Amino acid sequence: MPDRDARDAALRELKEFRVDFRACLTRWGDELFEIGDAVLCSDGPVRGLADLSLAPEHTRSHGSVQRAMNDGRIDFERLNWSFVLRDLPCGPGGGIVLAVDVTPWLRPDANTSGQRTFCHTYGRAEGAHEMVPGWAYSIVAALSGGPTSWTAPLDAYRLRPGDHVQQHTARQLREVVTRIVTLGRWREGDEPIRIVADCGYDGPYLAHQLADLPVEVCVRMRGDRVLHRDPPAAGGVGPKGGRPRRHGGRFAFRTPGTWSDPLHDSEHHLDKYGHLRARCFARLHVQLNRQTVWAHHPEPELPIVPGTVIRLDVERLPSGGSPKPLWLWWSRTSTDAALADTVWSCFLRRFDLEHTFRYWKQHLGWTRPALRDPLAADRWTALVMAVYTQLRLARPLTGDLRRPWERPLPIERLTPGRVRRGFRQVRRSLPVLTNPAKPSPPGPGRPPGRRNYQKAPVYNVENALLENDQRTDGRHPERPAS
Repeated sequence: MPDRDARDAALRELKEFRVDFRACLTRWGDELFEIGDAVLCSDGPVRGLADLSLAPEHTRSHGSVQRAMNDGRIDFERLNWSFVLRDLPCGPGGGIVLAVDVTPWLRPDANTSGQRTFCHTYGRAEGAHEMVPGWAYSIVAALSGGPTSWTAPLDAYRLRPGDHVQQHTARQLREVVTRIVTLGRWREGDEPIRIVADCGYDGPYLAHQLADLPVEVCVRMRGDRVLHRDPPAAGGVGPKGGRPRRHGGRFAFRTPGTWSDPLHDSEHHLDKYGHLRARCFARLHVQLNRQTVWAHHPEPELPIVPGTVIRLDVERLPSGGSPKPLWLWWSRTSTDAALADTVWSCFLRRFDLEHTFRYWKQHLGWTRPALRDPLAADRWTALVMAVYTQLRLARPLTGDLRRPWERPLPIERLTPGRVRRGFRQVRRSLPVLTNPAKPSPPGPGRPPGRRNYQKAPVYNVENALLENDQRTDGRHPERPAS
């Protein structure tokens, strides 16, 4: 068990977050707050919104649950500041590591739900890639180091039809990093904030857009990419003159003959992956073109964004599949072996975000409610993020309430499920932040035998994955621009 001072600090941190969270609920706040407590204290996975009204922590009627989700209001901007204000975990190397990814809330049969897009899914039909209608959410979370899969979600945004994923991601990361720096979570002299993302993101674009911030970008690249070295020192001008070369020799991932000698070559042994070999190749850049996100670049020439390429070869995979080389592009050009090992270790922690998504969907019931209004889906997403944050803050306050067949775990390694089992005891030490429920008779409802003539409108599914940003304002209706 942690010492008394650590428990008092954790309890104070949890109380402060709950006060901030309650202040962010500007309409139907008591009901929304009790919905969050019902999720925290429910036994087992959340199956639906109406079931939450049966929890002892929920003192209002089941009809108020749906009414609060449809008509409630949440100050998203203030809530995001509250997420950053809490104690952020440190990733490998001791600095802040941010992961960004898009996860879908699939709604294939919800024809009356607006602003649905085609979401990329994998594994629904024998490992095939599919595009299924639903709501796609871009999530930014801080990663932890060590043997744990906990993350700290900091921002969530629903991609709407017309949003460009790359441009929106750069804007979302800028807002999150700005909050971190403004609140003093990062100070001059600290390790740079490292951003890790999968191969669906344009690493050079993110690095170029965030160049004025203390960040480094590390993204995975496909195994068929071709990069270029720096041009010759003389510019590569031929005997007859001409324009100097901007790109040097090719570096094809699939052609070892085009590789140069690695800047660093190290070997390691990992419990999950076995023998691992990491090789770094310095100063490689992508030859950009205006057919992608760079179409609206204001300057006549596209920039050269050099970086370091890291190739990882592992002996095995935790899933048991055949391992393939992992190529990473890192926005930093000067490095040493120890720093490069820290960067690829940060990228491997990116998979913790997948565990967070799975816990949200399978246990906290994030995608279970059949909500019609996309704004209601945003409110439910904010509640799930606040619930998960409270579980993370309550880790030092709960005991290991394990099942008879489960192995005991120390406090620092408790899973979200085990912390949730003991949150009901923790809640007894927290102040009451809601007003007593007012008794009222149920509404009359629709008279028997009368049909509903107010049919809900039907919406078509649109695509959010655009090559060019066609929206003038991609902000949330309840989320003011920064």
